[in-house]
Amino acid sequence: MEPSVNVLGGPLQPCSMDPLTGFYRYGCCNTGPQDQGSHTVCVIVTAEFLALSKYLGNDLSTPRPEFRFAGLKPGDRWCLCAARFLQAAQEFAAPNVVLEATHAGATRIIPLELLRAHAVNSGETPRR
Repeated sequence: MEPSVNVLGGPLQPCSMDPLTGFYRYGCCNTGPQDQGSHTVCVIVTAEFLALSKYLGNDLSTPRPEFRFAGLKPGDRWCLCAARFLQAAQEFAAPNVVLEATHAGATRIIPLELLRAHAVNSGETPRR
């Protein structure tokens, strides 16, 4: 696999190892032909976003031990589907984004300016 690029043009940085995230479940928001949902946006989830996601039918906060998924809580990092991020932004509930860990492929769905509007630095405490 070739090295992946983030939306800033640099090497794709890890998003989260705990909880383990990414379509391929190795901590990065990498993508490929099998990733129909484009799990490319590294976000820092908020309570507001988790509530919206649950309302829309994708409950990310409830533990699912049968899938080795502990459930997300505010402050966790997660590789989010690009379309869901865009939808959350339209509903004024978009989580914060870590650009260094967001795959360049996200910009096929989300304008870079919108990602930048919700960006935090990788070591920065999220807003909200």
